[in-house]
Amino acid sequence: MEEYAGEPMSMGAALVRTAFLVDAVYADSVRDFDLTVPQAQVLCVLISRPHGMFELAKTLGLAKSSISGLIDRCVKRGLVRREADPGDGRAFLVALTDKGGRLAEEFHAVTTRRVAELPLALAEEEREVLNGLLTRVVEANKVPVVFTDEACPNAGREAS
Repeated sequence: MEEYAGEPMSMGAALVRTAFLVDAVYADSVRDFDLTVPQAQVLCVLISRPHGMFELAKTLGLAKSSISGLIDRCVKRGLVRREADPGDGRAFLVALTDKGGRLAEEFHAVTTRRVAELPLALAEEEREVLNGLLTRVVEANKVPVVFTDEACPNAGREAS
């Protein structure tokens, strides 16, 4: 492995600057897909399965009033639908529509590829070490699953 020849940044500075770098790539993808960041985050969370409103709000770190408006806007665009919650007759789940599922799949694939290209200046074994270390940081900090490695398993599947 090659050693870094420059003056290393502090851990805090390096992580914050990395966050800015990833945010910039994510923002480019969002613009390319005519989404807002919150809409893209909803699609990414719903890739795995439908979620209740409270669960969505908690995962995305939003207030109940904010998540309601966000879901309303996604419904108007035809990206998500509300469906009865089989576990609670008073509640509903938010799920991807066919249109939202297709958009989520494409957004996920493009954004994952773009972000994965960021460390290409590193040697293969350095990228493997970085991946392992970042995985441990994410797991240790219990980061919500808002983006997965998987393709969109529920994307485009309407409820029967």
